[in-house]
Amino acid sequence: MSITEAILWVRERMENALIRSGRSGAEVRLCAVSKFHGAAAVEEAYNAGLRLFGESRVQEASGKFAGFKEARPDARVHLIGSLQRNKAKSAVSLFDCIQSVDRDSLIDELGAVTRERGSPVPAVLLEMHTAEDSKSGFRGADALCRAAEKVLSYPSLTLSGLMTMAPFTDDENAVRRAFRTVVSAKNMLEARFPGHWECLSMGMSNDFEIAIEEGATLVRIGTAIFGERSA
Repeated sequence: MSITEAILWVRERMENALIRSGRSGAEVRLCAVSKFHGAAAVEEAYNAGLRLFGESRVQEASGKFAGFKEARPDARVHLIGSLQRNKAKSAVSLFDCIQSVDRDSLIDELGAVTRERGSPVPAVLLEMHTAEDSKSGFRGADALCRAAEKVLSYPSLTLSGLMTMAPFTDDENAVRRAFRTVVSAKNMLEARFPGHWECLSMGMSNDFEIAIEEGATLVRIGTAIFGERSA
């Protein structure tokens, strides 16, 4: 299956998940996770209609997308992998959104390096911990509230929602519980800090249909579009 064919297949599955959940017509954005795949694969995905790409490493994304975005101003790139504080300045210059904001010290670093930055300001998502096999993410309502307050204290940052990585398991109930935990947290945060939670980034190639059924507004798909990693 070509990348173009795979995108059509993924979109069909996304639409079917929306119909099953009674969300038909709702907008769910497709983020093509292009990490470890080359420029030619990104080019084919773009030509097939995709405009949003996800990368996990600042250096790799810079080499792949700096010129690409300049030539295609409608393309957007999100950072979905862990970000080291010493790479924050480079990250905000390249990425339109940093989805993986997972600790207070990183918020402070992003706030510092964007203080003198002009418009547009980078969007950030708070990563919520929902999988015991993962070490990253804010754990629980109190930690998320403190993180939200911290992001909102920096005018140079735009708080746009939540992301999570659900447990990698065949237990569908466990996966659904993880996504429902994030939706519940989003509702709590919306009541306390209204207007900042439009994006729920949940679901990858193995569980994106479940994520959509549970309320995702953005899914991150790599293998189902590009095939297995080439590096």
